[in-house]
Amino acid sequence: MKISDTQLKQLLEAAIFVADQPLSAQKLQDSVLQDLNVSNRQLEKILDELVLDYRPRGVQLIKLATGYRFVSMDSLSPWLSKLWQEQSPRYSRAMLETLALIAYRQPITRGEIEDIRGVSVSSNIIKTLSERDWIKIIGHKEVPGRPALYATTKAFLDYFALSSLDQLPSAGLFDQQKDQNAEAAQPVADADEAVRGKVQPDDDQSDMDLLH
Repeated sequence: MKISDTQLKQLLEAAIFVADQPLSAQKLQDSVLQDLNVSNRQLEKILDELVLDYRPRGVQLIKLATGYRFVSMDSLSPWLSKLWQEQSPRYSRAMLETLALIAYRQPITRGEIEDIRGVSVSSNIIKTLSERDWIKIIGHKEVPGRPALYATTKAFLDYFALSSLDQLPSAGLFDQQKDQNAEAAQPVADADEAVRGKVQPDDDQSDMDLLH
Protein backbone atom coordinates (compact mmCIF):
# COMPACT_ATOMS: atom_id res chain seq x y z
CA MET A 1 0.00 0.00 0.00
CA LYS A 2 1.33 3.43 -0.99
CA ILE A 3 1.14 6.40 1.36
CA SER A 4 1.77 10.08 0.66
CA ASP A 5 4.37 12.11 2.52
CA THR A 6 1.61 14.08 4.22
CA GLN A 7 -0.12 10.92 5.45
CA LEU A 8 3.19 9.42 6.50
CA LYS A 9 4.07 12.52 8.52
CA GLN A 10 0.70 12.41 10.28
CA LEU A 11 1.09 8.72 11.06
CA LEU A 12 4.62 9.06 12.40
CA GLU A 13 3.68 12.08 14.49
CA ALA A 14 0.74 10.23 16.04
CA ALA A 15 2.71 7.01 16.61
CA ILE A 16 5.55 8.75 18.43
CA PHE A 17 3.07 10.84 20.42
CA VAL A 18 1.07 7.88 21.77
CA ALA A 19 4.02 5.50 22.30
CA ASP A 20 5.08 4.90 25.90
CA GLN A 21 8.76 4.65 24.89
CA PRO A 22 11.06 6.11 22.21
CA LEU A 23 10.48 4.70 18.73
CA SER A 24 13.39 3.97 16.41
CA ALA A 25 13.10 3.93 12.62
CA GLN A 26 13.33 0.12 12.70
CA LYS A 27 10.62 -0.12 15.36
CA LEU A 28 8.36 2.07 13.24
CA GLN A 29 9.00 -0.12 10.19
CA ASP A 30 8.18 -3.25 12.20
CA SER A 31 4.96 -1.84 13.65
CA VAL A 32 2.83 0.96 12.21
CA LEU A 33 4.56 0.88 8.82
CA GLN A 34 4.61 -2.90 8.48
CA ASP A 35 1.90 -3.03 5.78
CA LEU A 36 2.93 0.17 4.01
CA ASN A 37 5.43 0.65 1.24
CA VAL A 38 7.78 3.09 2.96
CA SER A 39 11.50 3.06 2.21
CA ASN A 40 14.07 3.77 4.90
CA ARG A 41 15.12 6.86 2.96
CA GLN A 42 11.56 8.22 2.86
CA LEU A 43 11.10 7.45 6.55
CA GLU A 44 14.28 9.26 7.58
CA LYS A 45 13.33 12.24 5.40
CA ILE A 46 9.93 12.64 7.07
CA LEU A 47 11.39 12.16 10.54
CA ASP A 48 13.92 14.92 9.85
CA GLU A 49 11.08 17.18 8.66
CA LEU A 50 9.12 16.50 11.85
CA VAL A 51 12.14 17.39 13.97
CA LEU A 52 12.41 20.73 12.15
CA ASP A 53 8.65 21.34 12.35
CA TYR A 54 8.71 21.09 16.15
CA ARG A 55 12.00 22.90 16.76
CA PRO A 56 10.44 26.36 17.47
CA ARG A 57 7.59 24.94 19.56
CA GLY A 58 7.17 24.29 23.26
CA VAL A 59 7.12 20.56 22.54
CA GLN A 60 9.99 19.21 20.48
CA LEU A 61 10.78 15.94 18.73
CA ILE A 62 14.25 14.68 19.60
CA LYS A 63 16.26 11.61 18.66
CA LEU A 64 17.51 9.65 21.65
CA ALA A 65 19.72 6.58 21.85
CA THR A 66 16.75 4.22 21.42
CA GLY A 67 14.57 6.29 19.12
CA TYR A 68 12.42 9.39 18.69
CA ARG A 69 10.38 10.96 21.49
CA PHE A 70 8.43 14.16 22.11
CA VAL A 71 9.72 16.25 25.03
CA SER A 72 9.05 19.73 26.38
CA MET A 73 11.65 22.47 26.00
CA ASP A 74 14.18 22.49 28.82
CA SER A 75 13.70 26.23 29.33
CA LEU A 76 10.05 25.65 30.26
CA SER A 77 10.83 23.24 33.11
CA PRO A 78 10.52 25.78 35.97
CA TRP A 79 6.88 26.46 35.03
CA LEU A 80 5.89 22.97 33.88
CA SER A 81 7.17 21.43 37.12
CA LYS A 82 4.30 23.16 38.96
CA LEU A 83 1.93 20.65 37.33
CA TRP A 84 3.25 17.87 39.56
CA GLN A 85 3.08 17.79 43.33
CA GLU A 86 5.95 15.41 43.98
CA GLN A 87 9.47 16.78 43.86
CA SER A 88 12.02 15.67 41.32
CA PRO A 89 14.50 13.05 42.57
CA ARG A 90 17.51 14.49 44.39
CA TYR A 91 20.88 12.88 43.89
CA SER A 92 23.84 13.14 46.22
CA ARG A 93 27.09 14.67 45.06
CA ALA A 94 28.81 11.31 45.53
CA MET A 95 26.32 9.61 43.21
CA LEU A 96 26.58 12.29 40.53
CA GLU A 97 30.38 12.23 40.65
CA THR A 98 30.38 8.43 40.32
CA LEU A 99 27.95 8.54 37.39
CA ALA A 100 29.96 11.30 35.68
CA LEU A 101 33.20 9.34 36.01
CA ILE A 102 31.59 6.25 34.51
CA ALA A 103 30.15 8.32 31.65
CA TYR A 104 33.44 10.08 30.83
CA ARG A 105 36.00 7.34 31.63
CA GLN A 106 34.10 4.19 30.63
CA PRO A 107 34.85 1.38 30.81
CA ILE A 108 36.05 1.93 34.37
CA THR A 109 36.36 -0.18 37.49
CA ARG A 110 35.08 0.68 40.95
CA GLY A 111 38.67 0.85 42.19
CA GLU A 112 39.59 3.37 39.48
CA ILE A 113 36.61 5.52 40.46
CA GLU A 114 37.76 5.42 44.08
CA ASP A 115 41.32 6.39 43.08
CA ILE A 116 40.03 9.46 41.22
CA ARG A 117 37.52 10.55 43.87
CA GLY A 118 39.85 9.81 46.76
CA VAL A 119 37.09 8.10 48.77
CA SER A 120 35.41 4.72 48.64
CA VAL A 121 32.35 4.22 46.43
CA SER A 122 29.46 2.89 48.47
CA SER A 123 27.69 -0.27 47.37
CA ASN A 124 24.41 1.66 47.60
CA ILE A 125 25.52 4.04 44.84
CA ILE A 126 26.46 1.24 42.44
CA LYS A 127 23.25 -0.62 43.30
CA THR A 128 21.05 2.43 42.73
CA LEU A 129 22.67 3.33 39.41
CA SER A 130 22.33 -0.29 38.26
CA GLU A 131 18.68 -0.52 39.35
CA ARG A 132 17.91 2.66 37.41
CA ASP A 133 19.53 0.97 34.40
CA TRP A 134 21.97 3.86 34.00
CA ILE A 135 25.07 1.68 34.29
CA LYS A 136 25.91 -1.93 33.59
CA ILE A 137 28.83 -4.35 33.76
CA ILE A 138 30.30 -4.88 30.30
CA GLY A 139 33.19 -7.14 31.24
CA HIS A 140 36.07 -7.59 33.65
CA LYS A 141 39.52 -6.04 33.63
CA GLU A 142 42.32 -8.54 33.10
CA VAL A 143 44.18 -7.80 36.33
CA PRO A 144 44.33 -9.72 39.62
CA GLY A 145 40.83 -10.06 40.98
CA ARG A 146 39.30 -9.28 37.55
CA PRO A 147 37.23 -6.30 38.77
CA ALA A 148 34.02 -5.45 36.92
CA LEU A 149 34.13 -2.81 34.19
CA TYR A 150 31.23 -0.34 34.29
CA ALA A 151 29.73 1.64 31.42
CA THR A 152 26.59 3.68 30.85
CA THR A 153 23.49 2.33 29.08
CA LYS A 154 21.08 3.55 26.44
CA ALA A 155 18.60 4.18 29.26
CA PHE A 156 21.13 6.66 30.70
CA LEU A 157 21.26 8.47 27.36
CA ASP A 158 17.48 8.50 27.06
CA TYR A 159 16.99 9.87 30.59
CA PHE A 160 19.38 12.76 29.98
CA ALA A 161 17.96 13.39 26.47
CA LEU A 162 21.11 12.35 24.62
CA SER A 163 21.37 10.35 21.43
CA SER A 164 25.03 9.42 22.00
CA LEU A 165 27.92 10.00 24.40
CA ASP A 166 29.33 12.47 21.88
CA GLN A 167 26.71 14.95 23.10
CA LEU A 168 28.18 15.05 26.61
CA PRO A 169 30.11 18.25 27.42
CA SER A 170 33.81 17.80 26.72
CA ALA A 171 35.77 15.98 29.40
CA GLY A 172 38.13 18.96 29.54
CA LEU A 173 35.31 21.27 30.60
CA PHE A 174 34.17 18.68 33.13
CA ASP A 175 37.64 18.42 34.70
CA GLN A 176 38.07 22.21 34.66
CA GLN A 177 34.75 22.75 36.43
CA LYS A 178 35.62 20.05 38.98
CA ASP A 179 38.93 21.81 39.76
CA GLN A 180 37.17 25.17 40.11
CA ASN A 181 34.60 23.68 42.46
CA ALA A 182 37.34 22.10 44.56
CA GLU A 183 39.22 25.41 44.84
CA ALA A 184 36.07 27.31 45.78
CA ALA A 185 35.14 24.72 48.39
CA GLN A 186 38.57 24.48 50.05
CA PRO A 187 38.29 27.52 52.38
CA VAL A 188 34.91 26.30 53.60
CA ALA A 189 36.24 22.77 54.07
CA ASP A 190 39.20 24.09 56.09
CA ALA A 191 36.89 26.06 58.35
CA ASP A 192 34.62 23.07 58.82
CA GLU A 193 37.54 20.85 59.79
CA ALA A 194 38.74 23.41 62.31
CA VAL A 195 35.35 23.41 64.00
CA ARG A 196 34.19 19.83 63.67
CA GLY A 197 37.38 17.83 63.15
CA LYS A 198 38.04 15.51 60.28
CA VAL A 199 34.76 13.67 59.88
CA GLN A 200 33.75 12.20 56.53
CA PRO A 201 30.05 11.85 55.65
CA ASP A 202 28.67 8.37 55.19
CA ASP A 203 27.95 8.03 51.44
CA ASP A 204 25.68 5.04 52.01
CA GLN A 205 23.45 6.89 54.46
CA SER A 206 23.31 10.16 52.51
CA ASP A 207 22.25 8.40 49.32
CA MET A 208 19.59 6.38 51.13
CA ASP A 209 18.20 9.56 52.71
CA LEU A 210 18.03 11.31 49.34
CA LEU A 211 16.60 8.48 47.30
CA HIS A 212 14.07 6.89 49.68
